[in-house]
Amino acid sequence: MIYFDNSATTKVDDSVLETFVQVSQKMNGNPSSLHRLGDLADGLLQQSRKQIASLLKVKDSEIYFTSSGTEGDNWAIKGTAIEKMRYGKHLITTSVEHPAVKESMAQLEQLGFKVTYLPVDETGVVSVSDLRKALRPDTVLVSVMAVNNEVGSIQPIDEIGEVLREYPSIHFHVDAVQAVGKIPLDLSSSSRIDLATFSGHKFHGLKGTGFLYIKHGRKIAPLMSGGGQEGGRRNGTENVAGIAAMSRALRLLFDQQEQKTANQRLIRDYLMDELSKYPKVQLFSTKKGAPHIICFGLQGIRGEVSVHAFEKEDIFISTTSACSSRNKTTSSTLSAMGVPEKTATGAVRVSLTDTSTMEEARQFLTAFDALYQNFKDIK
Repeated sequence: MIYFDNSATTKVDDSVLETFVQVSQKMNGNPSSLHRLGDLADGLLQQSRKQIASLLKVKDSEIYFTSSGTEGDNWAIKGTAIEKMRYGKHLITTSVEHPAVKESMAQLEQLGFKVTYLPVDETGVVSVSDLRKALRPDTVLVSVMAVNNEVGSIQPIDEIGEVLREYPSIHFHVDAVQAVGKIPLDLSSSSRIDLATFSGHKFHGLKGTGFLYIKHGRKIAPLMSGGGQEGGRRNGTENVAGIAAMSRALRLLFDQQEQKTANQRLIRDYLMDELSKYPKVQLFSTKKGAPHIICFGLQGIRGEVSVHAFEKEDIFISTTSACSSRNKTTSSTLSAMGVPEKTATGAVRVSLTDTSTMEEARQFLTAFDALYQNFKDIK
């Protein structure tokens, strides 16, 4: 089996799963309980928080555990909107965001907020000058993903941050779900990023785990009320075993990170070079993008047809975003990039991880060539 759908989810690392099992079996106390078992669970929780903070070079108190990247995006956006609505009700995002961001913005629009959706160029990248022009006196939030989950385009986060230094009252949120461990991401005290979303299952952790970075001094309203967990900001009993496993997964991700990233880039470039040789293949990703994502289409063949054809060869890829692939709608990212709908319906995504190999890439291309020969006469 060749698994090339890592942007949807990654395989849980064996040692990460073992951590989850061991903690689940041996440390079953509620971290909010006052007795010894509660203290032990809380100790592990804080140890995990400290390790994640250390890896990202931020303060322990700036890490808040969530259940997913979707929850983190919702919390960052809606929490900011609720907290700052008395100062303004204008939000800025891009036209190529993950559904968790776009749907959060849409819900806020129904509640009277105004949202500006920045356009992108043909590579899926926003213009910093467009962002500057969109800023208003009542703007309270800018939310821009670091790496697009469908085509891998990298947004100019540092440049946007420099613009926002002139507007210290505006919260700057970055969806870093596809970025962590793939591209440099500065969350240090000197960074302009105020909020950043992460998801454990994107880096070999378990599904149902994630965390939100909230810079010290920045206030956002909680989405859930309850028993005061996570400093009263994210209420609900913490998933201690999942968090401990996620902490280990993040540590493993950063081990020899540069070498892992370079290997993914090498495989990506090889696949892109080979795919570009086929007349009926159109590449939607560029080599300036993230090292692990390749989006392409085969002329005249719907994306889901390609996915299932590869599946018969025991090769697993996806049709752009996993969160919206089952509804068979055209990619909003490709539409925003100016790709015609007829072309966009053929889009598929290959996404790598640090365990992907060149041999897998060669086997993929062998299977692709056979499929291409079968499909090439279809108009």
